[in-house]
Amino acid sequence: MQNESRKMKNLGIGITVIIFYFATLFIPFQLLPFSLLGIDYKMLPLWTHIIYSLFFELLQFGIIIFILKDQLKKDLIDLKEHHNEYFKKYFIYWFILLGAMMISNLLITWFTPNEIANNEQSIHEMLKMAPIYTFITAVFIAPFQEEFIFRKGIRNIISNDILFILVSGLVFGSLHVVTDLTSWWQLLYIIPYSVPGLIFAYLLTKTDNVFISGFIHFIHNGVLMSLQILLLLLGEL
Repeated sequence: MQNESRKMKNLGIGITVIIFYFATLFIPFQLLPFSLLGIDYKMLPLWTHIIYSLFFELLQFGIIIFILKDQLKKDLIDLKEHHNEYFKKYFIYWFILLGAMMISNLLITWFTPNEIANNEQSIHEMLKMAPIYTFITAVFIAPFQEEFIFRKGIRNIISNDILFILVSGLVFGSLHVVTDLTSWWQLLYIIPYSVPGLIFAYLLTKTDNVFISGFIHFIHNGVLMSLQILLLLLGEL
């Protein structure tokens, strides 16, 4: 009975955190304060957009942490006790996902030489406009927020390991592509974007600790964003 009660509680937490996350993705919701005040957001200077966007993302992230606070507290305690064991055993998976992404991206580029992932293009443009903001959100906020949503949130709903890994990975990969879809060829990029999601989900099934996939996600984004900023400074981006 207690086990069933815990499952139902986890299900409710998972559904709540996912609904909240997707609801806050809608632009009208994000800009609601400006609409209520009768302010034309588009007419505001860029620095205002950046500050507000960062504030909104931090608020969104904080609410997600609050919803998951009990589970995250448990994972933090476990991380303190077993972090050396976890990272010695599972850090190798970052190289695996990096290799798999590179191979799939090369194959897609070979088949569609004129195509580039729109998500990647959007990041390039944001880096040029607001490099510090883009680095903060992509490296320090997005990795953990995405793990809390697409791994922890979905795991609370799906207990079967294989189904969880597939759903978590494919939803994660699809959302990085379909939101900026401009051609059917762009759908091929679901493959390389799903690879990290599948591996992160696998790590959660093995460790039952979202901070393991979170820190590897953090390292992955940190390395890639640092390389892009270096290219930007060199004038190659």
